[in-house]
Amino acid sequence: MTSTTDTETEATALGYEQARDELIEVVRRLEAGGTTLEESLALWERGEELAATCRRWLDGARARLDAALAEPDAEDPENPENTENAEV
Repeated sequence: MTSTTDTETEATALGYEQARDELIEVVRRLEAGGTTLEESLALWERGEELAATCRRWLDGARARLDAALAEPDAEDPENPENTENAEV
């Protein structure tokens, strides 16, 4: 039997697409029904771990995009903050 910490570590190690695909499968199985209460609870817990993993990946991607958009573009001659191409 795996502990909650083991499955959390496993979910964290997944890439975004892997976690998303597994989460889709978990939701499909839950919606299909036919599982015992214990199986449903285990699926729900796994889904929560996978959703958290996806959220961390998306938050990280958002932070990277925000950081990239906040940086002045040193290669853009139209950028007034660009001092490399300024005439002296």
